[in-house]
Amino acid sequence: MGIGVWQVVLVLVIVLIIFGAGKLPKVMGDVAKGVKNFKSGMAEEPEDSKKEPVTDENTATQVSESSKNKESSVKS
Repeated sequence: MGIGVWQVVLVLVIVLIIFGAGKLPKVMGDVAKGVKNFKSGMAEEPEDSKKEPVTDENTATQVSESSKNKESSVKS
């Protein structure tokens, strides 16, 4: 069951009543910008893959820094 012509016409009439003819182009422009931003966001690489690979040296440094932070917070 697809959307028929009458359902599309009904939705357009309701949108026209709610927003009015004057605001309709602005609303549709905002919707188009949102869709473009969504598509470009989906096309970009995830942030996780951009991160530097974790090595043994980085892990040891991070562990020692986090232990220093814990010790300083306990002393305070």
